[in-house]
Amino acid sequence: MADIELKNVDLVFPVYNARARSLRAHVLEQLGGVLKPQKKHVTVQALCGINMKLRDGDRVGLIGHNGAGKTTLLRVLSRIYPPSSGTATIRGSISSLTNITLGMDPEATGYDNILFRLIFLGLSFSEAKSKIKEVAEFSGLGDYLHLPLRTYSTGMALRLAFASGTSIVPDILVLDEMIGAGDATFREKSLRRIENTLDAAKILVLASHDLLLLEMYCDQIIWLDKGKIKKRGPTAKVLTAYREALS
Repeated sequence: MADIELKNVDLVFPVYNARARSLRAHVLEQLGGVLKPQKKHVTVQALCGINMKLRDGDRVGLIGHNGAGKTTLLRVLSRIYPPSSGTATIRGSISSLTNITLGMDPEATGYDNILFRLIFLGLSFSEAKSKIKEVAEFSGLGDYLHLPLRTYSTGMALRLAFASGTSIVPDILVLDEMIGAGDATFREKSLRRIENTLDAAKILVLASHDLLLLEMYCDQIIWLDKGKIKKRGPTAKVLTAYREALS
């Protein structure tokens, strides 16, 4: 059984020595929300008063402009960010593809990073070790897995991270856009794996600007604006209102 319940969740980031307007704008773009000047620092109200309940079978899409708080909310659901206030109750195993290289070490080999990533995702050492061969084969990186991650191209690092992060079937799957890393052959493999994981996961939360993708995979939509829920409901109803607002 998997379930998620957020009650009056706020998330506030203090940004110290943020005197330059360009830095403030960059922070706002990355985290979403509203900037609030203080005496010695700036705070970013990334999420404000978020309430939501998700149960087994829910397929939820997140929409909103860049900086609306989508990725920040995904990171709260992934237990990466604790709320500044309010409560986040999350039951079930989670696979988060919001930052798929999280938990990886550039100085360690590819094989070691597979182990690190799987342990970071919640597997025991013995469970992670038993999956190394499967992940290595899926990545298609061959002898490169003996080399440090810092020697990899961006595409190679993403392939390794994707192969590791999607090797377990979670109760809760959290996605920031759909992942397609590497060449055409690997992208085809990655899409097949994501679709299999989507089918098996009990709860899906997917943030995307691709409205057709959301129509395909989600039965309800949460529309975020400036860190707040602007509208929530069935996919067709909310996306119609969103499209009208965009036009």
